[in-house]
Amino acid sequence: MAAHAAVPVRRRASSTGATTPGWALPATLGVVYGWWTAFVAKSGAPVSWGQFWLGLISAVVLAGAVYGLRKVGRTLPRELHAAAWGALAGIAIGFLYSLSDVSILSATVLGLIVGGGVGAAAFYLYYTHEDAEGRPAPY
Repeated sequence: MAAHAAVPVRRRASSTGATTPGWALPATLGVVYGWWTAFVAKSGAPVSWGQFWLGLISAVVLAGAVYGLRKVGRTLPRELHAAAWGALAGIAIGFLYSLSDVSILSATVLGLIVGGGVGAAAFYLYYTHEDAEGRPAPY
């Protein structure tokens, strides 16, 4: 049998068979983001209920956005999928930075820079991980 006629090796999803639930990553990101939001809004003052609610609402919104984008993202073309991740990251970082009492212009510029970088990186990832017909590679 020639080397070019070898049977291709199949990749397994997991060697142990254990998988994490689809909500685990968004929930973890949401908790970390909510805590970070409340911490930045605190800015040295004692903790208040307003900061608690700001952190909780921020956590729920980010976790919901990440969960929704992970579910719907595969149906989008790679350009829109990458742009959606870039927009989500840019908005999240711009909002966090705006809580630290800076000008809205600097928060917007930082959000645009982060969003552009994340969008470009996501586009590169999606572009290099697809087959010749433009379909995403199975992970």
